[in-house]
Amino acid sequence: MNWFKNLNLPNKLTVIRVFAIPIFLIFLYISKGIFRFMPLLIFAGAAVTDAIDGHIARRDNLITDFGKFMDPLADKLLTTSAFIAFVEIGYLASWVVVLIISREFLVSGFRTLAASKGVTIAANAWGKIKTVFQMVLIITILINYTGYFGFTNLLITPLIAITVLLTVTSGAVYIYENIGVIKN
Repeated sequence: MNWFKNLNLPNKLTVIRVFAIPIFLIFLYISKGIFRFMPLLIFAGAAVTDAIDGHIARRDNLITDFGKFMDPLADKLLTTSAFIAFVEIGYLASWVVVLIISREFLVSGFRTLAASKGVTIAANAWGKIKTVFQMVLIITILINYTGYFGFTNLLITPLIAITVLLTVTSGAVYIYENIGVIKN
């Protein structure tokens, strides 16, 4: 654990987010009664650390190569873990999750190729909006999963449709805007 002590605060928050994933999944699968709020609380807490670590890193000039690599990876691990688990517990169709994960692999591949050519590709507005809707979808499903807020059932299908649309759109825009990376 000595390596953890040597990390700056934003990077510690990123690592904590990764360690929260198995805890989130355990509570998602075994929680009963009032404890069905635990996956929601864990996921929401992990999602909040994403906003906090980025803010602190920029504010205090604590941006590191580790953070540049691990922060987006931690986000993808957290969201894809939730989406895959939602297939297993019956909230999402597998094709939705395959589409979401495929888009993430495609964009990551583009970024890796660009980086190999010395080009940095920043996230665009479409990708950020897509991420917000993914988080809203996950949190809505987790609220519904508690069993105490049945009205959220009406929100899930429209949120899935919007998330799928934004996933496809953001992926297409990303490819279109950065197609020169492949051509060169």
